[in-house]
Amino acid sequence: MYSLSDFDFDLPEARIAQVPLPDRSASRLLQLDGDRITDRTFADIVDQLQAGDVLVMNNTRVLKARFFGQKESGGQVEVLVERVLDNRTVLAQVRASKSPKPGKRIRLADAFDVTAGERAGEFFTLHFPQEGADVFELIEAHGRLPLPPYIAHDADEFDEQRYQTVYSKEPGAVAAPTAGLHFDQPLLDKLAAKGVNIAYVTLHVGAGTFQPVRVENLAEHNMHSEWYTIAQETVDKVAAAKAAGRDVVAVGTTSLRALESASQSGQLVAGSGDTRLFITPGYQFKTVTRLITNFHLPKSTLMMLVSAFAGYDEIRKAYAHAIASEYRFFSYGDAMLLTRKDN
Repeated sequence: MYSLSDFDFDLPEARIAQVPLPDRSASRLLQLDGDRITDRTFADIVDQLQAGDVLVMNNTRVLKARFFGQKESGGQVEVLVERVLDNRTVLAQVRASKSPKPGKRIRLADAFDVTAGERAGEFFTLHFPQEGADVFELIEAHGRLPLPPYIAHDADEFDEQRYQTVYSKEPGAVAAPTAGLHFDQPLLDKLAAKGVNIAYVTLHVGAGTFQPVRVENLAEHNMHSEWYTIAQETVDKVAAAKAAGRDVVAVGTTSLRALESASQSGQLVAGSGDTRLFITPGYQFKTVTRLITNFHLPKSTLMMLVSAFAGYDEIRKAYAHAIASEYRFFSYGDAMLLTRKDN
């Protein structure tokens, strides 16, 4: 049985990518098949996929979810929208010297007022103005793009372009599905020309994706919740690939979590819902056979997920190789192509 400390590793700070490469598909790609490691560039992904494979991508779009503001008392507030509940209501993290009380107003970005509602666990309900622009319009117009906590600069115009996938469509995430950042349109066109089918899911990535696990006994971890939806068209493309003996390739751990969450009956089914699926070694994968992913934080749920997928010892070996070979880590870093160990 694995414990939290089994997923720790030492990462030199210099290996944490602070800015994206000028060319999306110029990242490096570490391919892991069993215990065999191959160093490639990301553009090589075209040669590693076959006609009839289905590539499943998360088309969520990152919100400009970060705000600075003031309480009625004059106190400073930082707000990070976690989830849009409807056109006038959000769940948000609120950092302030004192928590806002229900009914109190907060001025955001010196542009509009929100009203604090009841607490929902670690989050606050915030009610946006009932008239005029809706939540999405106000967030886009006045918010700031929230970069991950390990990136040391504030988001600029370049980040606003590059911290979104080229196929992002459905607004609602507070963090990018970063494995997808490596794809540019010419690369997608090459994959389509080869006969690789592309399908989409939506999973709105929450800030909880960056939270380290804080309990040594993994059974005690309270997994964060994220909303996903999968259309029948995607289910059909996955079924066609499986029927033909081809691979179901998840682009990113978020796509994988959506697919596996919707496969708990043993078959992938269309639908929407919240998922708290916590994948650790021993999990039996039902749908995904290969995974494209970035390198993840020590002690994170994502380290546990990739260890479950490709093998604990194999992932330890691959990460040691990546650090020694000076791969770039985390959101703006390089990628891995993993094959499921039980294939």
